[in-house]
Amino acid sequence: MTGQFHYEKDSDNIVTVTMDMSGPVNAMNDEYIELMSATVERLEKERDDIAGVVLTSAKKTFFAGGDIKNMLKAEPGKDEEGLFLMCEEIKGMLAKLEKLGKPVVAAINGAALGGGYEICLACHHRVALNSSAVQLGLPEVSLGLLPGGGGIVRLVSKLGVEKAIMPLLEGTRFNVAKAQAAGLIEEVADTPEEMMAKAKAWIKANPEANNPWNEKGFKIPGGDMRNPNVAQMVQGAIPMLLQKTRGLVPAPARILDVIANTLRVDFDTAMRIESRGLAALVTTPQAKNLMNFFMQMNQVNGGGSRPKGIDKTAVKKVGVLGAGMMGQGIAYVSAKAGIEVMLKDISQEAADKGKAYSEKLLEKAVAKGRMSEEKKAGILGLIKATASAEDLQGCDLIIEAVFENVDLKHKITKELEPMLADNGVWGSNTSTLPITLLAEPSQKPENFIGIHFFSPVDKMPLVEIIVGEKTSDETLARAFDYAQQIRKTPIVVNDSRGFFTSRVFGTYIDEGALLIEEGLSPALIENLGKAIGMPVGPLAVQDEVSQQLTIKVNETNRDLDERAGQEPAPETAAYRLARRMIDNGRGGRAHGGGYYDYPEGGEKELWPELENWFYNKGVSLPQQDIKDRLLFRQIVESLRCFEEGVMNNVPDSNIGSIMGIGFPPHTGGVFQFINTYGLQAFVDRCNELSEKYGERFTPPQLLLDKAKNKENFA
Repeated sequence: MTGQFHYEKDSDNIVTVTMDMSGPVNAMNDEYIELMSATVERLEKERDDIAGVVLTSAKKTFFAGGDIKNMLKAEPGKDEEGLFLMCEEIKGMLAKLEKLGKPVVAAINGAALGGGYEICLACHHRVALNSSAVQLGLPEVSLGLLPGGGGIVRLVSKLGVEKAIMPLLEGTRFNVAKAQAAGLIEEVADTPEEMMAKAKAWIKANPEANNPWNEKGFKIPGGDMRNPNVAQMVQGAIPMLLQKTRGLVPAPARILDVIANTLRVDFDTAMRIESRGLAALVTTPQAKNLMNFFMQMNQVNGGGSRPKGIDKTAVKKVGVLGAGMMGQGIAYVSAKAGIEVMLKDISQEAADKGKAYSEKLLEKAVAKGRMSEEKKAGILGLIKATASAEDLQGCDLIIEAVFENVDLKHKITKELEPMLADNGVWGSNTSTLPITLLAEPSQKPENFIGIHFFSPVDKMPLVEIIVGEKTSDETLARAFDYAQQIRKTPIVVNDSRGFFTSRVFGTYIDEGALLIEEGLSPALIENLGKAIGMPVGPLAVQDEVSQQLTIKVNETNRDLDERAGQEPAPETAAYRLARRMIDNGRGGRAHGGGYYDYPEGGEKELWPELENWFYNKGVSLPQQDIKDRLLFRQIVESLRCFEEGVMNNVPDSNIGSIMGIGFPPHTGGVFQFINTYGLQAFVDRCNELSEKYGERFTPPQLLLDKAKNKENFA
């Protein structure tokens, strides 16, 4: 099928150009260049016979932006010039459109992000459909890129630096109301017909339309770099960027550079600088990794790990057992998705306390103007706090979120599984306990599955779904659909202790503890943890999850060893350190302090006594070794999970590592890190670390085989 830009002229001589490319979405690729070029050429030829142009889309999405698949093929040192020329060609067509001498209006009927919004910026006026499907903005920074179709230069020229700088540096996506308030669009319409009518009315009212930057004597709103306030704003953004990116991703700094140049050189020169910026970024490892992550995210959310051939389902009534931190969060996200929730605890008081959590979150949303009182009441009305088992009758899904104790979970399964509706699903929110073991007392183990949420549930976007030995494909599909129903990203893993995320997460904490025991400065360990791109250092993570959790995980593993008739695994460094901390009244953040002190109203600080216990000035390790130990330990554990069949595929592993564990996003995830590092180079470095620091860094056979065959993880 050949795509086209439909060209229709009405009785008022207004031309409507409807973008309808051959793929599922309109995208900035070779086909776009061909179609837009031909359209602009025709408009120029017929200029004297037309009153204006409305640009709209035949797709649900107005325009999807750049072609990521093509950009991923670009090679460093080889394709930069071609990328620059392509940017210039795209800009040239948009320049002809905005200098047509006739009014051009974008009628935005779907999402216009990145290249899509850049097309809108080249128009003289923007009317958007008032729909939740419409999002606007320039989010290229999240892909390690910058807007290369004139987005930076035009947005700064349109809004001024004060209003444009943060949306560009943060890649903000705006809904229709916020886009209008921020000046990204001028009008809103409630129906497609009204949108087209408003676009045409504006054309009739503005026959001489032009973009201000093409007028003689144009000045950027708010001033340029000669204005001390503007110069100070740009300068002030530099330390903020460094603090946020830690120098690990080049895109934000490059965007700031183009913003600064837009404020100091003429419009056309700034456009060329912007093209050079995109061409330089596309081939960087960080952009490749982030684009790869974006593609894999689409694959995961598109149902990559969902069993095929099973009809999609929706949960109508969910029972949540345990109204503690996890249970109350699960209840909240479920009710927010329109699901009836039975939040059960052993007492009515405990259940009510769990429901109060939802009320508090909803009150915050109302106070910030994000939600009406009516909507808040509607969501709260879906949650019934109860101590009665009878209220669970007829639930099509029950999620057990009680303490990590096998006997307790077994008891609850026996008691409450009969309350499920016919063919209902029982989900266990466990972070460590094998699902096959937990399913032992179940009458229908084929309907038993692990649904591991992350804390806090309302903020964490991932759900780890764990398949037991007897879990059916239908149950997996239903759990997957529920995760998407509550707007979470589901990854699917197979049964084992700790599954994927908890196993890998634990290695980061444990490596930090080992470094402490070796006598390194706690401050150095924490700073290098952040320097590699982890959200916080390993000691701060331990404080957040509490020392008690580490002890509990160790004790659980010993209990599981005993049940299996195995020799208990040796104590971990994290366990030893956690025991000592608890013995000294340092249980973690929630317990008043742990590795850190938490002064009220002040910044957290490392507990001074920790240095007295362990720090040995005579001990010195290369900083790169410390960094690699903290990162490679997680990757080697991920490889073991893959080798043991805990992980099914690379996309789930990469997405899970970033969204569930906090692995540095610019790496693209645990396996993409290896691809970028180079498989043989990674093997060699693992061997070096193994020789110096222990067999936990020994490269697994899976990695050796891949390196030998020169195969990437895909």
